Amino acid sequence: MDKISKCIHLNAFVEIYSEEALKTASSLDLKKHDPSTWGSLYGVVIGIKDVLCYKDHLVTAGSAILKSHKAIYSATAVQRLLDEDAIIIGNLNCDEFAMGSSNENSVYGKVLNALGEDRVPGGSSGGSAVAVQADLCMVSLGSDTGGSVRQPADFCGIIGMKPGYGRISRFGLLAYASSFDQIGIFSKNTEDVAKLLRVMSGVDEYDSTCSDSIVPNYPDLLQTDKKFNIAYFPQSLSHPSLDPEIKNAIEQLIAELKEKGHKVTPVDFNYLDYVVPAYYVLTTAEASSNLSRYDGVRYGYRTPGPINDLSDLYKKSRSEGFGKEVKKRIMLGTFVLSTGYYDAYYAKAQQVRRLIVEKTNEIFSNNELILMPTVPSPAFRFGEKSNDAIEMFLGDLYTVYANLAGIPGISLPLFTHSNGMPFGLQVMSNNLDETSLLQFSNQLMTKKVNTN
Repeated sequence: MDKISKCIHLNAFVEIYSEEALKTASSLDLKKHDPSTWGSLYGVVIGIKDVLCYKDHLVTAGSAILKSHKAIYSATAVQRLLDEDAIIIGNLNCDEFAMGSSNENSVYGKVLNALGEDRVPGGSSGGSAVAVQADLCMVSLGSDTGGSVRQPADFCGIIGMKPGYGRISRFGLLAYASSFDQIGIFSKNTEDVAKLLRVMSGVDEYDSTCSDSIVPNYPDLLQTDKKFNIAYFPQSLSHPSLDPEIKNAIEQLIAELKEKGHKVTPVDFNYLDYVVPAYYVLTTAEASSNLSRYDGVRYGYRTPGPINDLSDLYKKSRSEGFGKEVKKRIMLGTFVLSTGYYDAYYAKAQQVRRLIVEKTNEIFSNNELILMPTVPSPAFRFGEKSNDAIEMFLGDLYTVYANLAGIPGISLPLFTHSNGMPFGLQVMSNNLDETSLLQFSNQLMTKKVNTN
Protein backbone atom coordinates (compact mmCIF):
# COMPACT_ATOMS: atom_id res chain seq x y z
CA MET A 1 0.00 0.00 0.00
CA ASP A 2 2.92 2.33 0.73
CA LYS A 3 4.28 1.89 -2.79
CA ILE A 4 0.86 2.60 -4.30
CA SER A 5 0.63 5.78 -2.21
CA LYS A 6 4.06 6.91 -3.38
CA CYS A 7 3.12 6.29 -7.03
CA ILE A 8 -0.38 7.71 -6.88
CA HIS A 9 0.64 10.44 -9.33
CA LEU A 10 0.99 7.79 -12.06
CA ASN A 11 -2.82 7.59 -11.97
CA ALA A 12 -2.84 3.84 -12.59
CA PHE A 13 -5.73 3.12 -10.21
CA VAL A 14 -9.35 4.19 -10.42
CA GLU A 15 -10.10 2.68 -7.01
CA ILE A 16 -7.86 0.96 -4.45
CA TYR A 17 -9.42 -1.73 -2.27
CA SER A 18 -7.13 -1.07 0.72
CA GLU A 19 -9.25 -2.33 3.62
CA GLU A 20 -10.70 -5.23 1.67
CA ALA A 21 -7.27 -6.38 0.45
CA LEU A 22 -5.84 -6.25 3.97
CA LYS A 23 -8.82 -8.19 5.29
CA THR A 24 -8.38 -10.85 2.58
CA ALA A 25 -4.67 -11.07 3.34
CA SER A 26 -5.44 -11.57 7.03
CA SER A 27 -7.88 -14.38 6.28
CA LEU A 28 -5.31 -16.06 4.04
CA ASP A 29 -2.71 -15.68 6.77
CA LEU A 30 -4.77 -17.94 9.02
CA LYS A 31 -3.96 -20.93 6.81
CA LYS A 32 -0.31 -20.10 6.09
CA HIS A 33 0.90 -23.10 8.08
CA ASP A 34 -1.10 -25.57 5.98
CA PRO A 35 -0.05 -25.33 2.30
CA SER A 36 -2.47 -28.12 1.42
CA THR A 37 -5.28 -25.59 1.85
CA TRP A 38 -3.73 -22.96 -0.41
CA GLY A 39 -5.21 -22.07 -3.76
CA SER A 40 -2.82 -21.97 -6.71
CA LEU A 41 -2.70 -18.16 -6.50
CA TYR A 42 -2.39 -17.97 -2.73
CA GLY A 43 -1.56 -14.39 -1.77
CA VAL A 44 -0.92 -13.17 -5.32
CA VAL A 45 -1.81 -9.46 -5.53
CA ILE A 46 -3.70 -8.66 -8.74
CA GLY A 47 -5.13 -5.51 -10.27
CA ILE A 48 -8.02 -5.59 -12.74
CA LYS A 49 -8.82 -3.22 -15.58
CA ASP A 50 -11.82 -0.96 -15.14
CA VAL A 51 -13.80 -2.97 -17.69
CA LEU A 52 -14.04 -6.14 -15.60
CA CYS A 53 -16.96 -6.67 -13.26
CA TYR A 54 -16.20 -7.40 -9.61
CA LYS A 55 -19.35 -7.73 -7.56
CA ASP A 56 -20.23 -4.67 -5.47
CA HIS A 57 -17.24 -2.74 -6.83
CA LEU A 58 -17.05 0.21 -9.19
CA VAL A 59 -16.79 -0.62 -12.91
CA THR A 60 -16.95 2.39 -15.24
CA ALA A 61 -14.81 1.63 -18.31
CA GLY A 62 -13.12 4.97 -17.75
CA SER A 63 -16.32 6.72 -18.83
CA ALA A 64 -18.62 9.35 -17.34
CA ILE A 65 -21.60 7.44 -18.70
CA LEU A 66 -21.01 4.71 -16.09
CA LYS A 67 -20.23 7.13 -13.30
CA SER A 68 -20.68 5.49 -9.86
CA HIS A 69 -21.86 2.23 -11.44
CA LYS A 70 -21.20 -0.86 -9.32
CA ALA A 71 -21.14 -4.39 -10.70
CA ILE A 72 -23.90 -6.73 -9.53
CA TYR A 73 -21.85 -9.85 -10.34
CA SER A 74 -18.22 -10.82 -10.88
CA ALA A 75 -16.66 -11.66 -14.23
CA THR A 76 -15.92 -15.37 -14.57
CA ALA A 77 -12.18 -14.64 -14.91
CA VAL A 78 -12.17 -12.51 -11.75
CA GLN A 79 -14.15 -15.07 -9.75
CA ARG A 80 -11.74 -17.83 -10.76
CA LEU A 81 -8.82 -15.77 -9.45
CA LEU A 82 -10.61 -15.22 -6.14
CA ASP A 83 -11.41 -18.92 -5.87
CA GLU A 84 -7.67 -19.63 -6.00
CA ASP A 85 -6.88 -17.26 -3.10
CA ALA A 86 -5.75 -14.24 -5.10
CA ILE A 87 -6.00 -10.75 -3.59
CA ILE A 88 -7.65 -8.13 -5.80
CA ILE A 89 -5.94 -4.82 -4.94
CA GLY A 90 -8.01 -2.45 -7.09
CA ASN A 91 -9.37 -1.54 -10.50
CA LEU A 92 -7.11 0.14 -13.03
CA ASN A 93 -7.41 3.16 -15.28
CA CYS A 94 -7.92 2.73 -19.02
CA ASP A 95 -8.97 4.50 -22.18
CA GLU A 96 -12.73 4.98 -22.21
CA PHE A 97 -14.44 1.73 -23.16
CA ALA A 98 -11.01 0.37 -24.13
CA MET A 99 -10.87 2.71 -27.14
CA GLY A 100 -7.41 4.16 -27.48
CA SER A 101 -3.70 3.46 -27.83
CA SER A 102 -2.27 5.96 -25.37
CA ASN A 103 -4.47 6.09 -22.25
CA GLU A 104 -5.24 9.75 -22.94
CA ASN A 105 -9.00 9.09 -23.30
CA SER A 106 -10.02 8.28 -19.73
CA VAL A 107 -12.48 10.39 -17.74
CA TYR A 108 -10.03 9.98 -14.83
CA GLY A 109 -7.16 11.55 -16.75
CA LYS A 110 -4.08 10.08 -18.36
CA VAL A 111 -1.88 7.35 -16.89
CA LEU A 112 1.85 8.15 -16.73
CA ASN A 113 4.58 5.80 -17.92
CA ALA A 114 6.86 5.15 -14.91
CA LEU A 115 9.91 4.90 -17.19
CA GLY A 116 9.31 8.36 -18.62
CA GLU A 117 6.43 10.34 -17.21
CA ASP A 118 6.21 12.55 -20.30
CA ARG A 119 5.51 9.45 -22.41
CA VAL A 120 2.32 7.46 -22.87
CA PRO A 121 2.03 4.04 -21.21
CA GLY A 122 0.08 2.69 -24.18
CA GLY A 123 -3.57 1.82 -24.31
CA SER A 124 -6.13 0.98 -23.73
CA SER A 125 -4.91 -1.01 -20.70
CA GLY A 126 -2.38 1.63 -19.62
CA GLY A 127 -3.21 1.49 -15.93
CA SER A 128 -2.88 -2.31 -15.89
CA ALA A 129 0.55 -2.09 -17.54
CA VAL A 130 1.88 0.66 -15.28
CA ALA A 131 0.64 -1.08 -12.12
CA VAL A 132 2.84 -4.08 -12.95
CA GLN A 133 5.67 -1.95 -14.35
CA ALA A 134 5.88 0.07 -11.10
CA ASP A 135 5.40 -3.01 -8.86
CA LEU A 136 2.06 -1.77 -7.54
CA CYS A 137 0.72 -5.30 -7.99
CA MET A 138 2.31 -8.60 -8.97
CA VAL A 139 0.21 -9.21 -12.07
CA SER A 140 -2.80 -7.52 -13.63
CA LEU A 141 -5.62 -8.12 -16.07
CA GLY A 142 -6.38 -6.04 -19.14
CA SER A 143 -8.51 -6.48 -22.22
CA ASP A 144 -7.20 -6.77 -25.77
CA THR A 145 -9.45 -5.90 -28.71
CA GLY A 146 -6.72 -4.86 -31.13
CA GLY A 147 -3.54 -4.76 -29.07
CA SER A 148 -4.66 -3.17 -25.80
CA VAL A 149 -2.58 -5.59 -23.74
CA ARG A 150 0.42 -6.13 -26.01
CA GLN A 151 1.01 -2.49 -26.97
CA PRO A 152 1.09 -1.05 -23.42
CA ALA A 153 3.22 -4.01 -22.32
CA ASP A 154 5.68 -3.05 -25.06
CA PHE A 155 5.71 0.63 -24.04
CA CYS A 156 6.17 -0.24 -20.36
CA GLY A 157 8.81 -2.97 -20.74
CA ILE A 158 6.81 -5.90 -19.37
CA ILE A 159 5.10 -9.04 -20.72
CA GLY A 160 1.58 -8.74 -22.11
CA MET A 161 -0.36 -11.73 -23.42
CA LYS A 162 -3.64 -12.05 -25.29
CA PRO A 163 -4.93 -15.66 -25.38
CA GLY A 164 -6.74 -17.06 -28.40
CA TYR A 165 -10.34 -16.03 -28.85
CA GLY A 166 -12.53 -18.16 -26.59
CA ARG A 167 -9.80 -19.38 -24.27
CA ILE A 168 -10.94 -17.13 -21.39
CA SER A 169 -14.60 -16.38 -20.81
CA ARG A 170 -15.73 -12.85 -21.66
CA PHE A 171 -18.61 -13.00 -19.18
CA GLY A 172 -18.33 -9.88 -17.05
CA LEU A 173 -16.08 -8.02 -19.49
CA LEU A 174 -17.71 -4.78 -20.65
CA ALA A 175 -17.96 -5.18 -24.41
CA TYR A 176 -16.25 -3.04 -27.00
CA ALA A 177 -16.24 -5.38 -30.03
CA SER A 178 -17.50 -8.80 -29.04
CA SER A 179 -15.87 -10.86 -31.80
CA PHE A 180 -12.46 -9.32 -30.99
CA ASP A 181 -12.36 -8.78 -27.22
CA GLN A 182 -10.21 -11.00 -25.00
CA ILE A 183 -9.06 -10.72 -21.41
CA GLY A 184 -5.27 -10.54 -21.25
CA ILE A 185 -2.49 -10.77 -18.67
CA PHE A 186 0.38 -8.46 -17.65
CA SER A 187 3.39 -9.79 -15.78
CA LYS A 188 7.16 -9.58 -15.49
CA ASN A 189 7.70 -13.31 -16.04
CA THR A 190 6.22 -16.14 -18.08
CA GLU A 191 5.59 -18.32 -15.03
CA ASP A 192 2.95 -15.97 -13.65
CA VAL A 193 1.33 -15.60 -17.07
CA ALA A 194 1.09 -19.38 -17.31
CA LYS A 195 -0.45 -19.65 -13.82
CA LEU A 196 -3.11 -17.03 -14.43
CA LEU A 197 -3.95 -18.39 -17.85
CA ARG A 198 -4.40 -21.88 -16.39
CA VAL A 199 -6.74 -20.59 -13.67
CA MET A 200 -8.92 -18.35 -15.84
CA SER A 201 -9.24 -20.59 -18.92
CA GLY A 202 -11.93 -23.14 -19.62
CA VAL A 203 -15.54 -23.58 -20.59
CA ASP A 204 -18.10 -21.24 -19.06
CA GLU A 205 -21.86 -21.73 -19.22
CA TYR A 206 -22.31 -17.95 -19.25
CA ASP A 207 -20.28 -17.42 -22.45
CA SER A 208 -21.33 -19.40 -25.52
CA THR A 209 -18.20 -18.30 -27.41
CA CYS A 210 -15.88 -19.77 -24.77
CA SER A 211 -13.97 -22.82 -25.98
CA ASP A 212 -14.70 -26.20 -24.39
CA SER A 213 -11.30 -27.60 -25.41
CA ILE A 214 -9.12 -29.09 -22.69
CA VAL A 215 -6.98 -26.51 -20.88
CA PRO A 216 -3.33 -27.62 -20.66
CA ASN A 217 -1.44 -27.28 -17.38
CA TYR A 218 0.64 -24.41 -18.73
CA PRO A 219 3.02 -23.98 -15.74
CA ASP A 220 4.14 -27.62 -15.95
CA LEU A 221 4.78 -27.35 -19.70
CA LEU A 222 6.88 -24.18 -19.75
CA GLN A 223 10.34 -25.73 -19.72
CA THR A 224 11.47 -27.17 -23.06
CA ASP A 225 14.48 -27.14 -25.37
CA LYS A 226 12.27 -27.67 -28.39
CA LYS A 227 13.28 -26.07 -31.68
CA PHE A 228 10.33 -24.33 -33.31
CA ASN A 229 9.23 -23.73 -36.88
CA ILE A 230 8.78 -19.98 -37.05
CA ALA A 231 7.43 -17.68 -39.75
CA TYR A 232 7.90 -13.95 -40.15
CA PHE A 233 6.48 -11.46 -42.63
CA PRO A 234 9.13 -9.51 -44.61
CA GLN A 235 6.44 -6.90 -45.29
CA SER A 236 6.20 -6.19 -41.55
CA LEU A 237 9.92 -5.45 -41.29
CA SER A 238 10.09 -3.35 -44.45
CA HIS A 239 7.04 -1.22 -43.65
CA PRO A 240 7.89 2.52 -43.79
CA SER A 241 6.29 3.17 -40.39
CA LEU A 242 8.71 0.84 -38.55
CA ASP A 243 11.49 2.42 -36.50
CA PRO A 244 14.90 1.34 -37.92
CA GLU A 245 16.19 0.26 -34.50
CA ILE A 246 13.21 -2.06 -34.02
CA LYS A 247 13.75 -3.52 -37.48
CA ASN A 248 17.46 -4.13 -36.85
CA ALA A 249 16.88 -5.70 -33.44
CA ILE A 250 14.32 -8.18 -34.77
CA GLU A 251 16.43 -9.07 -37.81
CA GLN A 252 19.37 -9.75 -35.49
CA LEU A 253 17.17 -11.92 -33.26
CA ILE A 254 15.97 -13.89 -36.28
CA ALA A 255 19.61 -14.61 -37.20
CA GLU A 256 20.32 -15.75 -33.62
CA LEU A 257 17.29 -18.05 -33.62
CA LYS A 258 18.51 -19.70 -36.81
CA GLU A 259 21.95 -20.23 -35.28
CA LYS A 260 20.32 -21.97 -32.31
CA GLY A 261 18.52 -24.48 -34.51
CA HIS A 262 15.07 -22.93 -34.91
CA LYS A 263 13.69 -22.94 -38.44
CA VAL A 264 12.79 -19.35 -39.29
CA THR A 265 11.14 -18.79 -42.67
CA PRO A 266 9.99 -15.62 -44.45
CA VAL A 267 6.36 -15.85 -45.55
CA ASP A 268 4.70 -13.31 -47.82
CA PHE A 269 1.72 -11.64 -46.21
CA ASN A 270 0.10 -9.27 -48.66
CA TYR A 271 -2.74 -8.13 -46.39
CA LEU A 272 -0.71 -5.97 -44.00
CA ASP A 273 -2.03 -2.67 -45.38
CA TYR A 274 -5.61 -3.94 -45.09
CA VAL A 275 -5.60 -5.11 -41.46
CA VAL A 276 -6.04 -1.69 -39.84
CA PRO A 277 -8.89 -0.51 -42.12
CA ALA A 278 -10.69 -3.85 -41.79
CA TYR A 279 -10.21 -3.82 -38.03
CA TYR A 280 -11.60 -0.32 -37.53
CA VAL A 281 -14.60 -0.91 -39.79
CA LEU A 282 -15.55 -4.10 -37.94
CA THR A 283 -14.80 -3.00 -34.37
CA THR A 284 -16.57 0.34 -34.67
CA ALA A 285 -19.59 -1.41 -36.16
CA GLU A 286 -19.70 -3.77 -33.18
CA ALA A 287 -19.11 -0.89 -30.78
CA SER A 288 -22.02 1.03 -32.29
CA SER A 289 -24.25 -1.92 -31.43
CA ASN A 290 -22.75 -2.78 -28.04
CA LEU A 291 -22.73 0.77 -26.69
CA SER A 292 -26.36 1.42 -27.62
CA ARG A 293 -27.31 -0.08 -24.23
CA TYR A 294 -25.92 3.01 -22.45
CA ASP A 295 -28.99 5.16 -22.85
CA GLY A 296 -29.41 7.03 -19.57
CA VAL A 297 -32.44 4.97 -18.56
CA ARG A 298 -31.45 1.77 -16.81
CA TYR A 299 -28.12 2.64 -15.15
CA GLY A 300 -25.20 5.03 -15.37
CA TYR A 301 -25.26 8.70 -16.28
CA ARG A 302 -28.51 10.50 -17.07
CA THR A 303 -28.61 14.10 -18.22
CA PRO A 304 -30.02 16.50 -15.60
CA GLY A 305 -32.10 18.04 -18.37
CA PRO A 306 -34.09 19.86 -19.40
CA ILE A 307 -35.50 17.23 -21.77
CA ASN A 308 -38.45 17.28 -24.14
CA ASP A 309 -39.02 13.57 -24.77
CA LEU A 310 -37.37 10.15 -24.61
CA SER A 311 -35.35 10.75 -27.76
CA ASP A 312 -34.01 13.96 -26.25
CA LEU A 313 -33.05 12.06 -23.09
CA TYR A 314 -31.06 9.55 -25.13
CA LYS A 315 -29.28 12.22 -27.16
CA LYS A 316 -28.29 14.42 -24.24
CA SER A 317 -27.30 11.55 -21.92
CA ARG A 318 -25.08 9.95 -24.55
CA SER A 319 -23.63 13.24 -25.78
CA GLU A 320 -22.72 14.31 -22.26
CA GLY A 321 -21.70 10.88 -20.98
CA PHE A 322 -19.46 9.61 -23.77
CA GLY A 323 -16.07 11.13 -24.51
CA LYS A 324 -14.84 12.39 -27.88
CA GLU A 325 -13.05 9.21 -28.99
CA VAL A 326 -15.96 6.93 -28.11
CA LYS A 327 -18.46 9.18 -29.89
CA LYS A 328 -16.22 9.23 -32.95
CA ARG A 329 -16.09 5.44 -33.10
CA ILE A 330 -19.83 5.04 -32.50
CA MET A 331 -20.55 7.41 -35.38
CA LEU A 332 -18.09 5.63 -37.66
CA GLY A 333 -19.65 2.26 -36.78
CA THR A 334 -23.16 3.55 -37.36
CA PHE A 335 -22.05 4.93 -40.73
CA VAL A 336 -20.53 1.65 -42.00
CA LEU A 337 -23.68 -0.23 -40.98
CA SER A 338 -26.05 2.21 -42.63
CA THR A 339 -28.09 1.56 -45.76
CA GLY A 340 -26.02 2.11 -48.86
CA TYR A 341 -22.68 1.70 -47.07
CA TYR A 342 -23.05 -1.72 -45.43
CA ASP A 343 -21.91 -3.67 -48.51
CA ALA A 344 -19.19 -1.19 -49.41
CA TYR A 345 -17.55 -1.20 -45.98
CA TYR A 346 -18.78 -3.73 -43.41
CA ALA A 347 -19.32 -6.66 -45.78
CA LYS A 348 -16.03 -5.95 -47.53
CA ALA A 349 -14.17 -5.84 -44.20
CA GLN A 350 -15.68 -9.20 -43.26
CA GLN A 351 -14.37 -10.61 -46.53
CA VAL A 352 -10.90 -9.28 -45.73
CA ARG A 353 -11.10 -10.90 -42.29
CA ARG A 354 -11.99 -14.23 -43.88
CA LEU A 355 -8.98 -13.97 -46.23
CA ILE A 356 -6.73 -13.21 -43.26
CA VAL A 357 -8.04 -16.23 -41.34
CA GLU A 358 -7.50 -18.49 -44.36
CA LYS A 359 -3.96 -17.18 -44.86
CA THR A 360 -3.24 -17.65 -41.17
CA ASN A 361 -4.41 -21.27 -41.29
CA GLU A 362 -2.15 -21.83 -44.28
CA ILE A 363 0.83 -20.37 -42.40
CA PHE A 364 0.23 -22.55 -39.35
CA SER A 365 0.01 -25.68 -41.48
CA ASN A 366 3.81 -25.43 -41.77
CA ASN A 367 4.78 -23.29 -38.78
CA GLU A 368 4.10 -23.14 -35.07
CA LEU A 369 4.82 -19.47 -34.46
CA ILE A 370 4.83 -16.07 -36.18
CA LEU A 371 7.23 -13.26 -35.26
CA MET A 372 6.40 -9.59 -35.77
CA PRO A 373 7.12 -6.23 -34.16
CA THR A 374 4.64 -5.28 -31.46
CA VAL A 375 4.54 -1.60 -32.38
CA PRO A 376 6.10 0.62 -35.07
CA SER A 377 7.95 2.77 -32.49
CA PRO A 378 8.66 3.00 -28.75
CA ALA A 379 6.40 4.98 -26.41
CA PHE A 380 5.70 8.45 -27.78
CA ARG A 381 5.12 11.65 -25.81
CA PHE A 382 1.72 12.80 -24.61
CA GLY A 383 -0.07 14.87 -27.21
CA GLU A 384 2.27 13.77 -29.99
CA LYS A 385 -0.38 11.82 -31.89
CA SER A 386 -3.64 12.72 -30.17
CA ASN A 387 -4.65 15.16 -32.91
CA ASP A 388 -3.83 12.80 -35.77
CA ALA A 389 -6.29 9.89 -35.79
CA ILE A 390 -4.65 8.19 -38.79
CA GLU A 391 -1.21 8.18 -37.22
CA MET A 392 -2.69 6.88 -33.94
CA PHE A 393 -4.57 4.11 -35.75
CA LEU A 394 -1.40 3.07 -37.62
CA GLY A 395 0.18 2.39 -34.25
CA ASP A 396 -2.05 -0.71 -34.18
CA LEU A 397 -0.58 -2.00 -37.46
CA TYR A 398 1.10 -5.07 -35.97
CA THR A 399 -1.27 -5.96 -33.14
CA VAL A 400 -4.72 -6.01 -34.77
CA TYR A 401 -3.76 -8.99 -36.93
CA ALA A 402 -3.98 -11.43 -34.01
CA ASN A 403 -7.47 -10.19 -33.11
CA LEU A 404 -8.72 -10.39 -36.69
CA ALA A 405 -7.45 -13.97 -36.89
CA GLY A 406 -8.50 -14.87 -33.33
CA ILE A 407 -5.06 -16.23 -32.42
CA PRO A 408 -2.95 -15.85 -29.25
CA GLY A 409 -0.26 -13.17 -29.13
CA ILE A 410 2.33 -12.01 -26.64
CA SER A 411 4.72 -9.07 -26.38
CA LEU A 412 8.10 -9.83 -24.81
CA PRO A 413 10.31 -7.01 -23.41
CA LEU A 414 13.57 -8.01 -25.06
CA PHE A 415 15.05 -4.74 -26.31
CA THR A 416 15.94 -1.16 -25.36
CA HIS A 417 15.87 1.75 -27.79
CA SER A 418 18.67 4.33 -28.01
CA ASN A 419 16.23 6.83 -26.45
CA GLY A 420 16.18 4.67 -23.31
CA MET A 421 12.65 3.32 -23.76
CA PRO A 422 11.91 -0.42 -24.00
CA PHE A 423 10.38 -2.20 -26.95
CA GLY A 424 9.33 -5.77 -27.45
CA LEU A 425 8.96 -8.65 -29.82
CA GLN A 426 5.48 -9.93 -30.69
CA VAL A 427 5.03 -13.69 -31.03
CA MET A 428 1.82 -15.39 -32.17
CA SER A 429 0.71 -19.02 -32.30
CA ASN A 430 -2.17 -20.98 -33.76
CA ASN A 431 -5.60 -20.63 -32.19
CA LEU A 432 -5.69 -22.09 -28.67
CA ASP A 433 -2.05 -23.20 -28.90
CA GLU A 434 -0.90 -21.03 -26.03
CA THR A 435 1.41 -23.86 -24.94
CA SER A 436 3.84 -23.32 -27.84
CA LEU A 437 3.61 -19.56 -27.36
CA LEU A 438 4.49 -19.75 -23.68
CA GLN A 439 7.26 -22.31 -24.19
CA PHE A 440 9.01 -20.21 -26.82
CA SER A 441 8.46 -17.03 -24.78
CA ASN A 442 9.99 -18.71 -21.76
CA GLN A 443 13.07 -19.64 -23.79
CA LEU A 444 13.56 -16.03 -24.89
CA MET A 445 12.90 -14.54 -21.45
CA THR A 446 15.23 -17.06 -19.75
CA LYS A 447 17.96 -16.10 -22.21
CA LYS A 448 17.38 -12.42 -21.44
CA VAL A 449 17.63 -13.00 -17.67
CA ASN A 450 20.78 -15.08 -18.04
CA THR A 451 22.37 -12.51 -20.36
CA ASN A 452 21.68 -9.70 -17.92
